Amino acid sequence: MSDAPILVDKRDDGVALITLNRPDRLNAMSAELLRQLADALTDTAADEAVRCVAITGAGRAFSAGGDVKDMADDRRAVTFGGETDEEASGLLARAAQTTTGAIYAHPKPVVALINGVVVGGALGLALACDARLASERARIGTAFRNVGLSGDFGTTYLLPRLVGWGRARELFLTGDLLDAASARELGLVTAVYAEDTLLSEGLAYCAQLAQGPTKAFGRMKENLNFGEHHSLQQTLAHEALNQRFSALDFDHHEGATAFANKQQPAFQGR
Repeated sequence: MSDAPILVDKRDDGVALITLNRPDRLNAMSAELLRQLADALTDTAADEAVRCVAITGAGRAFSAGGDVKDMADDRRAVTFGGETDEEASGLLARAAQTTTGAIYAHPKPVVALINGVVVGGALGLALACDARLASERARIGTAFRNVGLSGDFGTTYLLPRLVGWGRARELFLTGDLLDAASARELGLVTAVYAEDTLLSEGLAYCAQLAQGPTKAFGRMKENLNFGEHHSLQQTLAHEALNQRFSALDFDHHEGATAFANKQQPAFQGR
């Protein structure tokens, strides 16, 4: 296997599998890993052959978040360098915006295949995905309090929206790790699979999404994201515009025709 920190496998079924690949450091989020992840997200968003993205980790972790060993050696490692407050926070914000932000706004479905521990900033990557499928051995938590940090990569925005403000505060303040079953009960993960079937089951799930109306999926995501910050009236207008665009797509005509003829649609993502 390549020693590159990010591996991308564009499969014939329309699924692009992105693997965080620093297994010797539990796929800790180095600056180079995040840069390559950002590039992979940009590329898969633009590639019309890609109709669903899966993200997982190599080895026994999805990702342990920031590289704590580097943090112990240099306080600036938390923000990937920078001397002034403005410079340091700017570097960290950009890393988060081009990864967590890019996943959240990705025009295609993005699914996290959580094969092991996911904590810290990496939790933000997983929470930004449209679905999270977990192995039975997955362990999920914030863990920031364990190293005296306040949280980043969108965790304080995304976690409360999934589990509620009270539960999110508890998970931040205690740093507790949830097992896969508890995370499923809380709504953090969509489904739980045996360790040796997560990848195959997860990729099959993604392949089904890849056969859907890709452009409509992207507009669904955009509508949902828009609605989080706007009034009902504004959202109704935004929905109407996207519905107009979707009505002009090949996939809408295909779906409507197939429905009228009592057939299964063959969406093409256009």
